[in-house]
Amino acid sequence: MAAEQLEKAAKSLGIQIKVETQGAMGIENALSLNEIMQADCVIIVSDIELEKAERLSHSTIVRLAMEDVLTDAKAALQTQLPQ
Repeated sequence: MAAEQLEKAAKSLGIQIKVETQGAMGIENALSLNEIMQADCVIIVSDIELEKAERLSHSTIVRLAMEDVLTDAKAALQTQLPQ
């Protein structure tokens, strides 16, 4: 649900986004190392520890609260993303 909210919000803001999910099914729609390296930032919306988090060690990390994304993903992106 949070992934869908982020995708809709990013589209409305003209932001290119790719969402990787991690859950009971493991990693789905995995980001490639190239995608991670080219990203302006990596947004993490998670209540659990990430699998393979070391892939993100050289990235600018923005953490968003799950509740904020589910409540108003557009506002969460606008206030937290680097300008």
